[in-house]
Amino acid sequence: MKKKIEKKYVDYLVKKTEEIVNIDSPTGYTEEAASFVKKEFEALGFNAYYTVKGGIIVEFGGKDKDNGLLLEAHVDTLGGMVSRIKPNGRLELTNLGGMNPNNAETENVKVITKFNGEYEGTFQLNDASIHVNGKYNEQKREWSSCEVVLDEDVKDADDVKKLGISIGDIVCFDPNFRVTKSGYIKSRFLDDKLSVGILFAYAKYLKDNNITPERAIYAHITVFEEVGHGGCGSVPKGCTEVISVDMGCVGENLDCSEKQVSICAKDSAGPYNYNVVKSLIKAAMDNDIDYAVDVYPFYGSDAEASLRAGNDLRHGLIGAGVYASHGYERSHKDGAENTLRLLIAYTTD
Repeated sequence: MKKKIEKKYVDYLVKKTEEIVNIDSPTGYTEEAASFVKKEFEALGFNAYYTVKGGIIVEFGGKDKDNGLLLEAHVDTLGGMVSRIKPNGRLELTNLGGMNPNNAETENVKVITKFNGEYEGTFQLNDASIHVNGKYNEQKREWSSCEVVLDEDVKDADDVKKLGISIGDIVCFDPNFRVTKSGYIKSRFLDDKLSVGILFAYAKYLKDNNITPERAIYAHITVFEEVGHGGCGSVPKGCTEVISVDMGCVGENLDCSEKQVSICAKDSAGPYNYNVVKSLIKAAMDNDIDYAVDVYPFYGSDAEASLRAGNDLRHGLIGAGVYASHGYERSHKDGAENTLRLLIAYTTD
């Protein structure tokens, strides 16, 4: 049976993706985003609860409780943390997750203090005026060679400290979300908030169509994926399989485009379960879903973290194609739709 979906589900997932993208949630600072996720799934009629670590488990129902499937996506993103208040009143950062200063230069940021509100600024190369800095093009972009220029009247470190800014404060980078007329979705942090949007649409589809899956289906929205331990706990009892719904890679020597769903056969940690990969491919083929199978050279997932933690599970990884990962990323409505269709086909046939 070919699983077609109505346009309203794609519109819904894009809307929810924009909403969650615009909630700051660099890894280690995810409470507001997790609260949003919990309330949204509950509003759709599903039981959702917090893990001790701060993630969300969602119960989609299902008949066979001893052969459960866990879908994992993460709401934590890349970001920064104040590591030094410099004598000139600028802020030096350390990265949260794989944030790369080459991809962050000139971006607007928000500094979230622990007790004294928020301040705006811009992440710039040190001495960023090209008409002044004759070595501008030669300087390597590193965390030590870049800084946050606060949009406040500060001249030295004491002025900054008087604002209540201190070491360990969180720095959030603007996502700059937009959808083009041609259907491209552009934003920071589509990895992995686009997948969270897809899971919202998956939940809505189950609810609208009164579907009870043959297997028990759960979702785990993790909050520490970007530092490697998001999926290391909280696997519901009875689960035998885990699938990460994360970004699909788009780049040189890979087959996937932004308009496809990517099925990962292997990444930097090794191969995904052969039978899971094969079953995902068959579900895509049987339902005329536009897909690609790829090997990702520099990638790890929540599903692998679940196995490394000692869980006895089959594992897989799928996701909408995303270009320029960990930078200003781009996907497409078609890729999101194909991912949603594959989830529906794989879990309800």
